[in-house]
Amino acid sequence: MKRISILGSTGSIGTQTLDIVTQYPEKFQVVGLAAGNNIQLLSEQIRSFRPEIVAISHESRLNELKVAIADLNYQPEFVTGENGMVEVARYGDAESVVTGIVGCAGLLPTIAAIEAGKDIALANKETLIAGGPVVLPLVEKHGVKLLPADSEHSAIFQCLQGVPDGGLRRIILTASGGAFRDWSVEQLPFVTVQDALKHPNWSMGRKITIDSATLMNKGLEVIEAHYLFGVDYDAIEIVIHPQSIIHSLIEVQDTSVLAQLGWPDMRLPLLYALSWPDRLYTDWEPLDLVKAGNLTFREPDHHKYPCMQLAYTAGRAGGAMPAVLNAANEQAVALFLDEKISFLDIPRLIETTCDRFTTQNTTTPSLEDILFADQWARETLLNASQSLQKGDRIISVS
Repeated sequence: MKRISILGSTGSIGTQTLDIVTQYPEKFQVVGLAAGNNIQLLSEQIRSFRPEIVAISHESRLNELKVAIADLNYQPEFVTGENGMVEVARYGDAESVVTGIVGCAGLLPTIAAIEAGKDIALANKETLIAGGPVVLPLVEKHGVKLLPADSEHSAIFQCLQGVPDGGLRRIILTASGGAFRDWSVEQLPFVTVQDALKHPNWSMGRKITIDSATLMNKGLEVIEAHYLFGVDYDAIEIVIHPQSIIHSLIEVQDTSVLAQLGWPDMRLPLLYALSWPDRLYTDWEPLDLVKAGNLTFREPDHHKYPCMQLAYTAGRAGGAMPAVLNAANEQAVALFLDEKISFLDIPRLIETTCDRFTTQNTTTPSLEDILFADQWARETLLNASQSLQKGDRIISVS
């Protein structure tokens, strides 16, 4: 029985993790839940899993949550806000923490969990992208496991099982191509938020679905792979694979290529992160290659997806620059979702923000350096967005 806490329990990662707990009640027990403000779903989760501690983002909603579960014969400990998320992350005797909070908001709770000796099932890529120089030394210091729980990095991790040190030659990240993989560049100035939220293969949260549409998610995954697997950026490639059956590949030194395949289902990487090194039997639909049909690949169009190159450039710059990239992207996506900027403004504003960042620590940034860079980038991008002239909204992605 592994005791776990879940950060972001009402989001897509959290609900799918709880599906796994429901399927394997003899394997996993929920200790803590941290959520946003979906009171109805969180109250249902409390009823079903009876956690010892519960965090909610806004203290103003706490009484509503208490009323929703007032009839229960037990009551969990309640905490609120950012500090509450941290409390859940480091609470009690949970062995593993699933980090499903979206964005850089997951950084401090993840650090708290590591410092408390918890293993991390990492579904929040921003933790490593922004905080890799701080997080990785803490993982080593406290002797915890940092296991990828997103599909691409889980695929790489699974392929690496049994590969000797020094055996990895190249990482190949597969990308679905997102909502606009079959659109021309000329069509992109006219896309709407609803267009961008129509992912062809995966059911995900709004922010990551937009990241998939810009392919920034793949650029961010390049940075994450660099930190997770210690691979140089020149040895990490992206390929468009529309079917999302091959979740990523590795090439070893003798040029053999290993791949992990499966239906698009986030439960699989989550289950492996929680059960590793074991393999648990599931009754999920097995992959049928005949049913899957053709598996196709093509080179990504950098003219159409400039965010990829922005991520490579930020990653190679190192220091706090990936934190700037990540924060700028989060802010730009939020503005787009609020229909305050156009889809093509996203890469332009991110590039402008990164170009203006001149105070980075290029070797070993501290946590304070990273948090400063994060806040600076958000403010800078907001200012840049406000200065956009109406006629400048449609930009070139060349």
